[in-house]
Amino acid sequence: MRANDSAIASAPIAVSTPEADRHAAPAPVLTPEAPAAPGARGTPAGRGVLFAALGVAAFSLTFPGTAWALEGMGPWTVVMLRSVLATVLAGGALLAFRVRVPERRHWAGIAVVAGGVVLGFPLLTTLALETSTTSHAAVVVGLLPLTTAACSALRTGARPSRTFWIASLVGAAVVIAFAVQQSGGAPGRGDLFLFLALLVCAAGYTEGGRLARHMPGWQVIGWALVLTFPLTAAGAAVALSTEPLRLTAHAVAGLLWLAIGSQFVGILVWYRGMAAIGIARASQLQLAQPLLTLVWSVLLLGERLPPAAPAAALAVLACIAVTQRARG
Repeated sequence: MRANDSAIASAPIAVSTPEADRHAAPAPVLTPEAPAAPGARGTPAGRGVLFAALGVAAFSLTFPGTAWALEGMGPWTVVMLRSVLATVLAGGALLAFRVRVPERRHWAGIAVVAGGVVLGFPLLTTLALETSTTSHAAVVVGLLPLTTAACSALRTGARPSRTFWIASLVGAAVVIAFAVQQSGGAPGRGDLFLFLALLVCAAGYTEGGRLARHMPGWQVIGWALVLTFPLTAAGAAVALSTEPLRLTAHAVAGLLWLAIGSQFVGILVWYRGMAAIGIARASQLQLAQPLLTLVWSVLLLGERLPPAAPAAALAVLACIAVTQRARG
């Protein structure tokens, strides 16, 4: 009954008469997954794609940033400190703009975002990167778009077209085959962490995209960070007292990027993009993320770019184009 409070609050009051009602055009219906029309909430579809793409670009640096941070810190220190620093940034913004505390009905979704995006995915992928390479960890991101689209369909009742699902499956297959071939195809201890990270992150993205239709994306991730702050602050204190710490330039730069770029700014623009073009469509832009991560791995970590990378990149871009044009 109050699902569209924000739209109702800003709408002008009109006088309705029985005669006018008989000739009025039926109002369009927005499903939980359907993106708002261009101009609604001030975010046209083109800008929504741009915001989502910027989020993917930010996320593509997460694994290289984590590898840098692990050069001077333990995994628990990396996870807890990145969240604490991001919470300071987000909490300061919430206070500066005097943002109201979300309604009670939104807190369950915010808790899912906190568990999946703030804690679950960073912790599980950081633990995985202790034994896995960045290219092997890209398997998670290769499956994440498909998993997020499936989670969105279950959560919101959206039904993307058959063309969308076919292009999504083909794109996921290309990315997975490429990433597995690059890592030698040998499963390791970190694969369990990667699989669990995939599930919790898909849930967090779905809830975040849904909530971003009711409040700005930066407030969604901001309140999720604030919700977990008592846990992350205590965890950071324990981790700093038990794990070795060596503040090299790489470690500091990696940690700062994880806190500012990946944990806050990246998710901010990502949720805004999902709110504008829909969770399923936005998620398919992440098919390009593993390939971008491999490029950063070459530039920042000194890894070699496989000869098959250009062909895989072209195939993925073609799949992305199909998913963005497919009707939901």
